[in-house]
Amino acid sequence: MAGTEVLLNAFVTLLVTLDPPGMAPLFLGLTRGMNSAERKKVALRGSLIALGILTVFALFGNGILGTLGISIGAFRIAGGLMLFFIAFEMIFEKRHERKEKTTEKAITDDHIENIAVFPLALPLIAGPGSISATILISGSLSEPLERAALILVIAVSIFIVFAAMMIADRIDRFLGSTGRAILTRLLGVILAALSVQFVVDGIKSAFHL
Repeated sequence: MAGTEVLLNAFVTLLVTLDPPGMAPLFLGLTRGMNSAERKKVALRGSLIALGILTVFALFGNGILGTLGISIGAFRIAGGLMLFFIAFEMIFEKRHERKEKTTEKAITDDHIENIAVFPLALPLIAGPGSISATILISGSLSEPLERAALILVIAVSIFIVFAAMMIADRIDRFLGSTGRAILTRLLGVILAALSVQFVVDGIKSAFHL
């Protein structure tokens, strides 16, 4: 794929895996009892930490794979399968349940003071899906300018998540349970198609087809 196509693919994939509308009710659960200023601080810190994590993987993910002796083709296949599993969970509403359990655990274990780091930044924002997608896409970009553009795409995607958290209460009321279910399933189908493409590209790369 050309650089522009890869970056467009990156934006769609990251936006789907980050799932801003789905993050809204989870963020409300995480910050229950906090005022608007405290919520903004948690959202901003969590978003910046997640941006840092994904930027590191965008820049050095392939180097880490090389050190471990893992080819980009193999990682594309593994990452594609992982993204497909996430898509499957989204379509059948398993992912939201798993994230809600993570949210509840964080509150009961009294991690409020560190909520921006765990579980907001990791694993709710910079989770396995978004990290895998970042490494997969960065492997398709060889030029420094393209890598810089990928980091910009990551920043824009995370800003959308931050914005969703800032208007979380309004999004939750607007979508309702039915709206969230429909949107999550639709995004899951899109992610499933993208993940299959990753597997196909991985097979071609691994077997030099």
